[in-house]
Amino acid sequence: MEEINTTELYLDYMSSRYVDYGENITYECPTVLYGLKVFGAVCVGISLCGLVGNGVVLWFLGSHMKKSPFTVYVLNLAIADFSLLLLLGMLTLYVITDFYCNFSSEWIHWIIYIMSNLILFLYFTSMYLLTAISIERCLSVLFPIWYRCHRPRHLSGIVCGVLWALAGLLGSLLIISIFTSPVTYSKLLRYINLGNTLIFSLLPLFSNLFLFFKLRCGSERRRPGRLYIAILLSAILLFLFGFPLSLVMLLASSYHIGSIYLDISSLLISLNSSVNPFIYFLVGSYRQHRFQRSVKVAFRRVFEERVTSEEENHEPEDTMAVTTL
Repeated sequence: MEEINTTELYLDYMSSRYVDYGENITYECPTVLYGLKVFGAVCVGISLCGLVGNGVVLWFLGSHMKKSPFTVYVLNLAIADFSLLLLLGMLTLYVITDFYCNFSSEWIHWIIYIMSNLILFLYFTSMYLLTAISIERCLSVLFPIWYRCHRPRHLSGIVCGVLWALAGLLGSLLIISIFTSPVTYSKLLRYINLGNTLIFSLLPLFSNLFLFFKLRCGSERRRPGRLYIAILLSAILLFLFGFPLSLVMLLASSYHIGSIYLDISSLLISLNSSVNPFIYFLVGSYRQHRFQRSVKVAFRRVFEERVTSEEENHEPEDTMAVTTL
């Protein structure tokens, strides 16, 4: 009987299952340790906070904000994070309560596999969307005339659709490979996470840092706006919280990864999907060295931010043509 590393990569390890991909599938249902239950409860608590935060963002952008290029991205990002946290919380509760032991071992084995890969699909989508936001933000600042005059009107919606489709294709291939060969699944997961590590984890971080230093340290110093600060913080936290899971899954195909790293990666994923609404609130509410309490006012300051003279050129701020960014 062979231990498949990829089955442990995402919450699957919690139940210590071992799979024989021969004629029969065997399934063990051990008692979950108390420490792991506490850890899972913390993950569930973080997921609940994230669900509330992303729900508020969805409510505000869906019914109280006029659509703009960046709010389309943020709305899609909130949908991906909300869905991920919902599935992650359900799956974590499912495992730490031993509820899965009451069902057919074969059925529950495939259900957890599919749910785990749906979580990976949403994790990929969230990462891709934040990369798209970062790249478009750089273009809007570095090439403002081109961006205003030549940017396709529905570019944000098209890009979001393509990224959802890309993540869906990769997630579907992973799910299909589960039913064919564990070797194929392992290789495919390795290649996907290699691409995610090299492109979608590092590109948003480096592009935002490059833009920040260009604005603050270039020959024409400019003050980054609130939305840019929010995107920068989200990119940094994506690298800190989202990058470890890609790295762990990449290394797990070649090295033995202890459960502690998988536990931490699971916790960080819940943090990564929960933190963006709080970033929007803190950045939007900070004014004159103090924080204001209104969520609607804070979100409006971030998402209705005007491009001022400090970010575009040297014209007076009150005469500057405004664009929502």
